[in-house]
Amino acid sequence: MRVLMITGDRRFVPGNERYELQRAAVEDLRVVYWGRGNYWPSIPKGFDVVTVQDPFWRGLFGWISARRIGARFNVQVHTDLSAHSFIRHILAQIVLRHADSVRVVSEKIRKQVENIGVRGKISVLPVYIDVSRFSNVVAQPHSPKMILWTGRFEEEKNPLGAIEVFRKIHAQQSQIKFVMLGTGNLEAKVKQEAVGLPIEFPGWQDPAPFLSVADAALCTSWHESFGASIIESLAAGVPVVAPDIGVAREAGATVTSRGSLADAALEILQKGTRGHLKLQMPASDAWTKQWLETL
Repeated sequence: MRVLMITGDRRFVPGNERYELQRAAVEDLRVVYWGRGNYWPSIPKGFDVVTVQDPFWRGLFGWISARRIGARFNVQVHTDLSAHSFIRHILAQIVLRHADSVRVVSEKIRKQVENIGVRGKISVLPVYIDVSRFSNVVAQPHSPKMILWTGRFEEEKNPLGAIEVFRKIHAQQSQIKFVMLGTGNLEAKVKQEAVGLPIEFPGWQDPAPFLSVADAALCTSWHESFGASIIESLAAGVPVVAPDIGVAREAGATVTSRGSLADAALEILQKGTRGHLKLQMPASDAWTKQWLETL
């Protein structure tokens, strides 16, 4: 099978783990980057499938391209459709209803796609994560108790909301430490808001060592396409507190309202609860096989 992938992810290149898995599964994998500011690139012929990484403008471009070269059209949905504008909803309806096949990353998104009235095949396949790296994490003795937040310091991840949640926790249990793992455009503002609180900012690092000394993980994102940090934390046995975003509920996180995140985290710390990943995450060979079938 020859596959043409249209993406807005500049990291999807040789050496990228997902790229290498998908490249090994097909006769030919060609990647075309199409993002903001790009003109209509030339699309080569001779491909069996055109697959796109979202159902919006890039999806529209992919649909037209697939029809021009006579290829099947596959759409990947990695995003919570409810978090997008009215115009994007209309685009998604047009694109998804013309797809020959659709891959979604969670049951939650599958239901959203079904509600649009999609007639093509819909497959659920989570984002590939090597969970063995995290299931082998061994909890280390430590003091004081620590809560971990992992993500980009960007608006959609709501790091300022995380500071407010921890402020409530600190008011009741002043000895608890908070670690915010990541970087981003809001970093300076986040650090300014954190003045006076026991919060550490190690930058962007491998989360595994931090999960070995974490008693809970906090997620405050406004929305999530999937939620890799939720999967990683639960696989490491660290309980996660989150609003109902991404795969939080399916994966086994403690899902609660945003106003109750602090209370839920404090309850977990008091009980010493351990996390458990409920979502089945396929190993690399199985994931590659299932990905191929989604096309």
